[in-house]
Order: sequence, then C-alpha cells, then structure tokens
Amino acid sequence: MSRAYSMTVEISGHDPARKEAIQAAAEAEWPFEKDCWTDNGEKMNVFGDGQLCGGEMEEEFTERLSLAVWRANGAFCEVVVDATYMEELPHETHFLNENDYARLLKNKPPQTRGGKAGRRKT
Repeated sequence: MSRAYSMTVEISGHDPARKEAIQAAAEAEWPFEKDCWTDNGEKMNVFGDGQLCGGEMEEEFTERLSLAVWRANGAFCEVVVDATYMEELPHETHFLNENDYARLLKNKPPQTRGGKAGRRKT
C-alpha cells in the first residue's frame, strides 16, 4: 500500500562544500526536483511530492533520509522533515439548498462559483 505525501526538508549545519552530494543523496531517497532546492548558505530547503510505500512510516522515512544526508555530508547535520499526508487534508465542502436554487433561477444568471447557503469545514 502506498500513501501520498508532500515532504518539506530543512538541512542545516552541513558542510557547504558537500551541498551537491547532499542534494543527490536526498534526491535518491525522495522525488525532490533539482529546481525545488533553496540554499541561503546556512540552510538548505527542498520540497517534493511522492509516495511512502511498503508500510513505511514518516519516522522511518526521516531516518532513511537523514542517514543518506549524513553519509553525503560526512558528519552529523540537522535534518528536519515536515511530512504532510495528502490524502486526508482539511477541506471545505460547499453546497446550495433549494432556496438558493429558487433565488438563483429567479434573480440572477448562472454563475460559475458556489453560493453561501452551506459550508462545512472538515
């Protein structure tokens, strides 16, 4: 079973001379794209969407990614993973009731956006 995730990663305390090796190591572990990296000299940041498979949990992914980054860096550096499970995000549901139906048909031409009769946050 696979689950869709968006991973945002911040790496700090790394050897700047090993930046390219760190990026390559991270990209081998998750589908980060080269143009998604930012680096201000102290912190490297990247994000990417992909799948955790085979029952791997977020914590296990963090261990796998951190180990790859540490090996590429040649020493410890801080690796922070922000994992967002994409399949159960909060969302809003919008709907119209029969009063809206009557109001819209009588008074206004059809619109492409929903009305305000109902809204649920989940």
